[in-house]
Amino acid sequence: MREGDKESKKSMMQAAYASTFGIALVLGIFGGILIGAWLDRLLGTGNKFAILFLLVGVFAGFRSLYVWIKNTFEDSYEEPIIRRLKDEPHRKRPPAKKN
Repeated sequence: MREGDKESKKSMMQAAYASTFGIALVLGIFGGILIGAWLDRLLGTGNKFAILFLLVGVFAGFRSLYVWIKNTFEDSYEEPIIRRLKDEPHRKRPPAKKN
């Protein structure tokens, strides 16, 4: 397989996977609200579970988006030039010029 084909296929797969996040966020949010509302009706607790599961759905959706972005773009980051201060050779300043 040619290099261009591999890049094209990888880009298409990333685009297809990225397009599912809108659906995943909506399903997580509305699913949380529906489960919470069902529990509230079952237990008679007002809207406490609906709000709790709404927050859980929002958190889960954005966490999955964060993990996907981190995994997708971690290979494009370059190696840091200096990892630690000890890795850089210490350079001496040039002597000051005397007037």
